Amino acid sequence: MNGHTQPVAHVTYSDTVIEESSNPSHMARMQDPDACGIVRGCCGDTMEICLRLDMARIVEGTFMTDGRESAIASGSMLTKIVRGMSMEEASKVAPEDLIAALGGLPPAKIHCASLAVSALQKAIDSRASIESNEGLPHGRSG
Repeated sequence: MNGHTQPVAHVTYSDTVIEESSNPSHMARMQDPDACGIVRGCCGDTMEICLRLDMARIVEGTFMTDGRESAIASGSMLTKIVRGMSMEEASKVAPEDLIAALGGLPPAKIHCASLAVSALQKAIDSRASIESNEGLPHGRSG
């Protein structure tokens, strides 16, 4: 990737966004996730982030979205960013971190990064809620 931007459907995207949206990583529905969050944005797009844990560490993340390029790229990159993080570390990922990893997003598409991070936070919160209610350890132990 050369860092140049290319126009796609009247919006200019970074090479990273084009690559992630054209060849997304981890775009799938996870079977039996340890944590999952689904958020519908004000734009009408839905983002689902699911996580598989080993203790409190994220060992796998998947996403699904009905959004287009920016939403797909955001979900794809976010699942790469959080892999290997603890749940606490992942809870600190901000939309700005995701936007930077994508090489930027057009102003009208920044909400896609927020949507993905909100879905991640909802997944983390859902896991914390389950653990506090049932006294479960963080994820699978082996």
